[in-house]
Amino acid sequence: MIKKSLLLIGVVSLSTLAFAGTKSYDIVLRTPTKAGAVMLPAGDYKVSLAGSKAVFTDPRTRKEVSTDVTVKTAPRKFDHTAVDSSKQGATDRIEAIELGGSTTEIDFAY
Repeated sequence: MIKKSLLLIGVVSLSTLAFAGTKSYDIVLRTPTKAGAVMLPAGDYKVSLAGSKAVFTDPRTRKEVSTDVTVKTAPRKFDHTAVDSSKQGATDRIEAIELGGSTTEIDFAY
């Protein structure tokens, strides 16, 4: 019985850490923008990482979309979250997102 209780406590502790470790970053898109394989309408988003996927969440509707990304580590921390984008024809595209307060950069493959 004690082993089962300790196992249950361990599982609950690990699952709590997994949820606590997910950090999100606020970004604003002024125009409809392509991020990897998804098209995002203009608006506010929270972006987070789930392995090799970027997850965009609309804070108003809580709707989530995700796309594959490459995660890179910079030599120093970024001061603020920044979206690097370009225009291809009539479409804005996110090239990378630098996550403020971390050394993480999210690159979008096209």
